Amino acid sequence: MAAKKEKELLETGMVADNRRARFDYEVLDTLEAGIILTGTEVKSLRNGKAQITEAYVSPEGGELWLINANIPEYVQANRFNHDEKRRRKLLISAKEREKLVKGVERQGNTIVPLKLYFNERGLAKLLIGLAKGRKSYDKREVQKDRDWGRDKQRLLKQG
Repeated sequence: MAAKKEKELLETGMVADNRRARFDYEVLDTLEAGIILTGTEVKSLRNGKAQITEAYVSPEGGELWLINANIPEYVQANRFNHDEKRRRKLLISAKEREKLVKGVERQGNTIVPLKLYFNERGLAKLLIGLAKGRKSYDKREVQKDRDWGRDKQRLLKQG
């Protein structure tokens, strides 16, 4: 069952999804960014092995960096492998970068990675979002709304 799901995700190009981010943060704006990878990192991503749940994006020195994303080593690469949790540079336009940096510095928002995938041209892309942290009572409210929506759909199907 799990192998079938992984195969479907790979066919659509999806590599990693940060579902927890939508629960912990209120995403205000999303943006697609390119990511600079080495050859072994790309091969590892093609195998569908990556994790971005603990990752975050940091603006440093006029650039955006993906920090703490885990792309495991490519087994066949032996000594030419990459470091699993190295910092990776993100590629976006200067105008978009300034918009994100202002959102972080002025309003105290956070930049979180939402999805890591391959686009139609086969390039690795990272969907990032400018997000505002939620308080615990906001999280409970969101959970309550989701549960009610699910129950409502179930009732409409039955009746």
